[in-house]
Amino acid sequence: MLDRIIEILPELNTAFFETLLMVGIGLLVALILGLPIGILLYVTDKGLFWESRIAKGIIGIIVNLVRSVPFIILLVFLFPVTDLIVGRITGPLAASVSLSVAAIPFYARIVESAAREIDKGVIEAAIAVGASPWLIIKDIILPETKPGLISGLTITAISLIGYSAMAGTIGGGGIGDLAIRYGYYRYDDTVMITTVIVLIVLVQLIQYLGDFIAKTVNKK
Repeated sequence: MLDRIIEILPELNTAFFETLLMVGIGLLVALILGLPIGILLYVTDKGLFWESRIAKGIIGIIVNLVRSVPFIILLVFLFPVTDLIVGRITGPLAASVSLSVAAIPFYARIVESAAREIDKGVIEAAIAVGASPWLIIKDIILPETKPGLISGLTITAISLIGYSAMAGTIGGGGIGDLAIRYGYYRYDDTVMITTVIVLIVLVQLIQYLGDFIAKTVNKK
């Protein structure tokens, strides 16, 4: 078994970094787009400064629509978009497109939930003293939700690792692709067990790091 692990080590190393690349891109896009969408879902709610049933309803429907589609179906559905952006439909960069699309609404809902934990009285007091919406978002909402946002990123990262493994089943690269090509198709139990162990260790490390950072920034 050890000899077999050493033999596949170069492929395992490549697959590991492909998985990190896919998850990293998905997380970055989720942070850039999912964060503002989540904030928008919150501040357009009833009783807040940008209250709008229409805006909240439209954004909410789009977010729920994307989240309701199973990832493997979303992956195939986005092939034309992926081909347009990346120029191909296989490989880690191609899979990153679908991972990013899946991550945006996922993280947006987490951001909205974290923002709901804020005492609305604090926001009302800020409005009463003349604070602008952008100032409230920058100086109240974002600082107050920081631990929740980091925990949400951790949850999103772990979910993306699972999605990346699914992407590997149809040529997305990464550890999932290695498990399918070398483990499943060749009936190699050593490869299957090794890839599962690597994924478990990766998830545990991300969870530990995320919890540590969230506790560090939590001033409560």
